Amino acid sequence: MATNLTLDFKIQPSAEIGIGEIERLDSEFKGYFKSKFYVQPSLTRSLVSFQANKNRPVYRWYKYKEGFSASLVEHFFQKYGVSSGKILDPFAGSGTALFTASAIGLDADGIELLPIGQQIISTKRLIESEFTPDDFDELRRWTKSSVWQGSQERISLNELRITGKAYPEKTKEQIEKFLAAIKKENERVQAVLFFTLLCVLEIISFTRKDGQYLRWDYRSGRKQGKKPFDKGEIVDFEKAISEKIGEILEDLQPTEPIQQTMFATQTKQGKIHLYDGSCLDVMPKMRDGEYDAIITSPPYCNRYDYTRTYALELALLGIGEKGLVNLRQTMLSCTVENRAKDLLKINPLWTDAIAAADSQELLQAILKYLETQKAQGLLNNNGIPRMVRGYFYEMACVIAECSRVMRPNAPLIMVNDNVRYAGASISVDMILSSIAERLGFRVENILVLPNGKGNSSQQMGEHGREELRKCIYIWRKI
Repeated sequence: MATNLTLDFKIQPSAEIGIGEIERLDSEFKGYFKSKFYVQPSLTRSLVSFQANKNRPVYRWYKYKEGFSASLVEHFFQKYGVSSGKILDPFAGSGTALFTASAIGLDADGIELLPIGQQIISTKRLIESEFTPDDFDELRRWTKSSVWQGSQERISLNELRITGKAYPEKTKEQIEKFLAAIKKENERVQAVLFFTLLCVLEIISFTRKDGQYLRWDYRSGRKQGKKPFDKGEIVDFEKAISEKIGEILEDLQPTEPIQQTMFATQTKQGKIHLYDGSCLDVMPKMRDGEYDAIITSPPYCNRYDYTRTYALELALLGIGEKGLVNLRQTMLSCTVENRAKDLLKINPLWTDAIAAADSQELLQAILKYLETQKAQGLLNNNGIPRMVRGYFYEMACVIAECSRVMRPNAPLIMVNDNVRYAGASISVDMILSSIAERLGFRVENILVLPNGKGNSSQQMGEHGREELRKCIYIWRKI
């Protein structure tokens, strides 16, 4: 459905775009979308993040901090009547949407680029469909005795430049013995034990995930910033592994029969299929009109580099330096190191998507402002304009593909954050919703969390503390 935004909201002619012009356009778009915004008190930050999964059986195994909760998926499926057919998550992460959908009988397809997400999903599916009583008994044996301790063999731990010295020396030795010992198990048990190791890497290391990078404890011996970081307890390897295996056993074979788990459901479970790779590469190969709903949370336009955040896991999974660079460049542009993608080379049919981004006035004003800031040497990183441009143009192509693969009137539910750069607030919610209207969607609601997100520490000193909207978009395929 086309809109008349290009006729009404024109960028004022001037040599440069300033904050005032961006605020003017932003205000006009707020007026346009005024009837769509709805503050929903029930949407807490815990529900719209991993936090609500922390104590939920099965979903708690691996703390995938960039994901949303299973409770949020259930809430929206119920609210919008998604009870049959097939759903898609183009940014599947750890598979929360896929497993929640499957548990209520929906078939679910997901797309995930990062090997850690792929590993989490494949391991959970293996446990669900292939694990035997004997396999569970073998896991119990590993909780009762430290099987790896008697191993005379070690498998050298793969490391990257950014993961060197990540573990205490004793812990590194234990990891290498553990990797050797699990090779003696059958493939199913071996896969689950390897998964438990992935689950505990952060708590047994000198690192802590911190958005854009790994923070390093002062005990690592690595060069520190002005203020040394102390992450607190670094958990003993044996304790961490035993407790994680015990947690998996507790969730899947509870002592209390009434306890429900992801896999203990009376509803016939839906099928799960995962595509490995980028949704920009995978989605153009999908059939038209295949999905009854899409629920997803793409990377935010916030400079977070997931290849660094999950570097310990990627190293353990065998990713090398070249592989790391390739992942970083293949993922959706959300970090300053992303180079521009040739979108029409990926798919020549994305001309409408690119035109939709080209004609989005607020976006173009922001891009012009950021380029001016760059030319004047006022940005803390010159890659910011390229990243912001790449993010919105790539998201326009993703939105176009979502529209194509959805059935009429199917809902698309997207969790995302607004951001700020060089003092300019970037209303990701309105820009993407405006682009979506040009690519076959009707904006039903932009649900706003009651508590927004504070300004970044980098910008707080110069621009003050100002909350940014955190929203969930509800679009309908026309």
